Amino acid sequence: MSDAHLDITREICPMTYVRVKLALEGLPDGAVLEVRLKGQEPLKNVPRSAREDGHEVLSLDAQADGTSRLILRARHGGR
Repeated sequence: MSDAHLDITREICPMTYVRVKLALEGLPDGAVLEVRLKGQEPLKNVPRSAREDGHEVLSLDAQADGTSRLILRARHGGR
């Protein structure tokens, strides 16, 4: 179960992770964000960037409609 949802299927890099980062920053520590994304670049870059920022990647699954579903747990380093 997710605390928030974000659809970035129409965004292009670098806006894909900018939108995800802003969403994660707006969530409390430990909250879960479900992100719908599309394309090879976001599929590679968004999970990597989230990890680099200290957030937890819970899952990444391909969907039947050609998109992917990324589940992230917000981690704010003690906030």
